[in-house]
Amino acid sequence: MKTIGYIRVSTDEQDLSKQRHLLLEYAQQHKFVIDEFIEVEVSSRKDQRERKITELLSKLSGGDHLIVAELSRLGRNMLETLNIVTTFSDKGVKIIFVRQPELSTSGMHGKLLLAIYSYIAETEREFISLRTKQGLAAAKANGQLLGRPKGSRNKKGLILEPFKDQIRAYLQLGLPISAIRKLINSHLSQPLTYNTYKYFVQQPSQDTP
Repeated sequence: MKTIGYIRVSTDEQDLSKQRHLLLEYAQQHKFVIDEFIEVEVSSRKDQRERKITELLSKLSGGDHLIVAELSRLGRNMLETLNIVTTFSDKGVKIIFVRQPELSTSGMHGKLLLAIYSYIAETEREFISLRTKQGLAAAKANGQLLGRPKGSRNKKGLILEPFKDQIRAYLQLGLPISAIRKLINSHLSQPLTYNTYKYFVQQPSQDTP
């Protein structure tokens, strides 16, 4: 059994040493050793690979512990954070949140918390799906074309405007463009190409992560 401390700060925040000290102090008080620290100075808007979440997943297994300052250090939004927590828990990894011990999955109420996390995540997914359907209905009511128009790539990208919020949510979940294309194309009368989606998400005006 091993314990890894995960530390993340955004580039405009204070240095990593304060979180490291917090985790070490907690470990000393509870009489256990942190075997390794994984530290990253990067915005939560970056993907899980850049935030080293995937590295954590590869290093931890059943019976291991992950110690983090607080829940928000793991994900960029509530849904992604809950998905990450449940992914670790499915591997048998217990998570300790130092500043939020009541949210830790290592305690006696761990199973209850995981059930609550799963429920909240499912509710959030249903809410995103509902927003998508409402956006489609609003687009149709306004007479917006949802099929493939003739013209340039830029004009094709306009078709995706009604789906901007949904695409942003999928990107925040870490879905690749190929998967997003499949999900959104199911709502279109004619599918758009991978390159159209790639071009759309790369445009600064779309405000996507």
